[in-house]
Amino acid sequence: MRNSILSALALAALCFMSAPAPVSANDAGGPGVVAKPAGTEASGKSGAKTTKPAANKQKGVASYYSKKFNHRKTASGVPLDPNKKTAASKTLPIGTKAEVTNTENGKKTEVVITDRGPYVKDRVIDVTPKAAEELGMKEDGVAKVEVKPVEVPHTEEQKKEAIEHPPQ
Repeated sequence: MRNSILSALALAALCFMSAPAPVSANDAGGPGVVAKPAGTEASGKSGAKTTKPAANKQKGVASYYSKKFNHRKTASGVPLDPNKKTAASKTLPIGTKAEVTNTENGKKTEVVITDRGPYVKDRVIDVTPKAAEELGMKEDGVAKVEVKPVEVPHTEEQKKEAIEHPPQ
């Protein structure tokens, strides 16, 4: 009986290990390639990127970090630097580069997700003061925005690189 159980377990493990992993369109670049979110594609221009409206974009209200959060450790492990363009999101993976557009004035900026939050109902993103300034929302403190992922890291190395070198 013991031998038949072990044989069954070994066969199940062999079947599981030999099954090919599902491949998505984002995996086409192979290991070490930063995939673009669904709905994005590279243009014919060298190095240029164009983004079609992505299904995973979010609309809602953005706020920005108050001074009390300056230099506090974020979910990514790095301290919050108010002079860098980073942000907090409840749903986007840490290390994701995202384009944030203030839908009230059309101003845009790119940020890297380094933290979790915001923890206020109906808010989709918290940005640093530098990003808030570029979005033209510092005076009001909040703004209606659209958040669109641009690049999502698939390796720890890519995630670390994005966190350590956010957009200027």
